[in-house]
Order: sequence, then C-alpha cells, then structure tokens
Amino acid sequence: MSTPSTATASPSAPPAGSARLGTTLLVIVTSYLMVGVDSTVVNVALPDIQKDLHFNPTGLSWVLNAYTLAFGGLLLLGGRFGDIVGRRRTLMTGALLFAGSSLLGGLATDSAWLLAARALQGVGAALIAPSTLALITTNFPDGPRRHHALSVYSAMAGIGASLGLVLGGMLTDWASWRWALLINVPIGIAVTVALPRFTAETPRHAGRFDLAGALTGTAGTTSLVYAFIRVSREGWSDTQALLGFGTAAALLVGFALVESRAGQPILPLRLFADRDRAGAYAGVLLLPAGMFGAFYFLTLISQQVLDYSPLRAGFAFLPMTLAMFSTVRLVPRLLQLLGVKPVLLTGMTLVAGAAIWLWRLDAGDGYLSGLLGPLLLLGVGVGLSFMPLNATILARVQPSEAGAASGLLQTLQWLGGTLGLSVLVTVYGTATRHASGSPSATLVEGSARAFGAGALIAVTALLVCGTVIRGRRPKRPA
Repeated sequence: MSTPSTATASPSAPPAGSARLGTTLLVIVTSYLMVGVDSTVVNVALPDIQKDLHFNPTGLSWVLNAYTLAFGGLLLLGGRFGDIVGRRRTLMTGALLFAGSSLLGGLATDSAWLLAARALQGVGAALIAPSTLALITTNFPDGPRRHHALSVYSAMAGIGASLGLVLGGMLTDWASWRWALLINVPIGIAVTVALPRFTAETPRHAGRFDLAGALTGTAGTTSLVYAFIRVSREGWSDTQALLGFGTAAALLVGFALVESRAGQPILPLRLFADRDRAGAYAGVLLLPAGMFGAFYFLTLISQQVLDYSPLRAGFAFLPMTLAMFSTVRLVPRLLQLLGVKPVLLTGMTLVAGAAIWLWRLDAGDGYLSGLLGPLLLLGVGVGLSFMPLNATILARVQPSEAGAASGLLQTLQWLGGTLGLSVLVTVYGTATRHASGSPSATLVEGSARAFGAGALIAVTALLVCGTVIRGRRPKRPA
C-alpha cells in the first residue's frame, strides 16, 4: 500500500465540547509535568535509597543518570516517532510505559532493578516530551497565543523539576521513597484516559525511523557519561574511563556522519541553518548542566550537613519554585515589550550569579546565609531563560519538522543536565578523593568545587547566547 508524501491523515477532532484550547493545553502540560516532576522527585530520597539498596556515593548519581540518559538519548527518536504515527498516539504510549516502569521501580529490591526501571521511565519520557511540545506547536499559531501556551509549558517544565523536590520530600518523609515512583502510576493512567477525549490527533507524515542514528547517538552519549562517572571514582588515569571517552568520540562522529547522509534523519542538520535557533539550541544544552548538579548537591547538603528531614529538604526548594512561577507569568509581556534577547540574557546572568554565589559556599553557612539567596536567583533566572529559548527554537519551524525540532530541544536540555551532573560529580570526586576532614566539611568543600564548575558552564552559556543569538525586535503597535 502506498503512502502519501506529506500527511497521511487529517487531525482527528476531539469530542464535542472539548475543543477549547485551554482544556487542550491543560492536558498537554499535565503530561509534561509528570515528566518534569520525575526528573527530581527522587533527589531528596537519595539518602534513603542509598541506605536501602546499598549504593556507593558516586554510583548513586546513576539513579538520576539512568533516567535522564535514556530520556535524552531517545528523545530524537521519540520526536520522529510522533511525526510518523501521530503525536497523541505516541504520548499515550509513553504515558502507559511511564506508569508501568514507575510501578516496577517502586517495587525494586536491589540497585540493578531500580536502575533498569529508571531507564524504562526514561524511554517513556522520551515518547512523552517531544509530543507535548509538538502538539503545542501545531495547535497554537505563532504569536501571542503560542507565547502564552509556551509560557505555561515553560512554567510546568521548570516548576515540575522543583515541585518534584517538594513532593519527593513529602512522600519520603510521610511514607517511603518508593512512593516517589509509585505516585506516577495513577497520573499516567489518568493522562492516557484524558488524551483522546480532550486533544486532537495530529497528521501522520510518511517516513521511516532512523534507527542507525538513534543507536549511535544513544550509545555515544551513554559512553560519555559512563566515562565521566569512572573518572569521578577512579581518576583520569583509569583505563576504562579513557576507553569510554574514545568510544564516545567515535560513536558521536559516526552519529554525525549517519545524520548527514540519512534520507530522513532524526536530527535534520538544516535545523541549525538558522543562526538564532542554533544559538538557542546551545543555550538549552548548557543552561541545565549546572542547574541539575545544583539540585543534586544541595539536596545532599540540606540533609547531611543541615540535618534536614526529607520533607524539610523538599520545602527548602520552595522559594525557588515560587520565584520561577511568578517570573514565568511575566515573560510573555516582557517579550512583547523588550524582545527575546534582553529577557534571555538577563535570565542567564542571574543563573550565572546564583552559581557563582554557591561557589563561595562554606561549611559554616546555614540555609538563610548560604542557600536562600542563590535559590531565589536561580528561580528568577530560569524563569526568564527557558521560555525565550523555546520560542526562538520553534519560530518558523515547518509543521512536518515540529517533532524533530522539539525532540532536539528536549534532547539537548536533558542531555545537558545529564552530562552536567556527570561533570560536576567528577569534579566533586576529584576534589574529595583524598580529603581528611569531617564528612560534612568534605561534602560542602567538594560541592563548592562542583558549583564552581557549574558557574563556568553558566557563564559559557551566557557568552554563547549573547554572541550568536541576534533576536527579533518586538513589534511596536502602530
């Protein structure tokens, strides 16, 4: 049976009375909120997980990396999958897989079982995330309506990560760390039921999956993260670490060659032809690198140095969540008044300032003197940064490439977080390998070194975006 060269089906309409864009947006962002929450919901539970399943300190980061690595490595394939079979269908498949793997993780009895479940969660998330962003692109026209939808979406992306810390603290303190995973089961089922009732299916585009690109890209990033983890534990002379770096370089070069020759690549290189979009892609790679590491180390400091309970540690991040939510609500208006670039660079400057502040953290600092200020700066900075980056990347994208463009956005964002955490854990491990002080002093000193690396990454993101992105001037009323 032959297939048309463009769309193979028209969008299916939702049931009568369910076509309002507001309801559609609510279902879409709820799907993505589940993914965002799960990126950090286990953070405050890490000490309990370490105790129950016998992880070593550097290996513990794989509870986060197993999820984000599978997520980031398969996002491009997930975006392409949605283009071909339909984004609503892809989102429903991802939600069911996410719920099932969360159930498996909540029942884990050893470390290998938990890591396998977290990796499966990442696969489900890779199907969910690009479909949600692509559905916004195809349902909301470019302009104020899309900016509003993206502001809500950006709020859910950022708030989901910080809300996960609060929710994880509540569930761990009141019940068990297992409920930080089990909570996804009813949410995933509810999303699956609601999607066909309240959202329309997108057209399906003819094509095939770029399996060679997916395999080389995923294997290359996996090797790179593994090499950084080995360095954090064994040092830079470790043979397996050096082998991992060499393998990663070869696989990623192979990935670039495959994509340059593929008829239907999961990463269309023409997406980088637009200078503003290329700069924004660099921003979404670099910006999360220091932020995810900050969540990881601040969670350990709050519980192991400040002696907070999991619940109190989760609520310690609440000022950042509130600052982020309040800021994101203002961003569409700021974009209309000032344009993309001034808003973006202001946000990135604040993120860099928060990282530099944390770099100066001392063992004698308490929450008010050492953590509250950086958390507030980070919340405002992230709130100002991500929505302009999203809007720049999705501007002028063809509908047939919306999945690829949003999949690449999500890939770089989560890959940046994964690699950034690996780099910061490596810096921490190198700084503390021969430490002789108390455990709390060693944790703070090593974390401060890691925050210094995060500050360098944040400043690099600021310089790259400031140099490459030109930005469009806001339209003035006649």
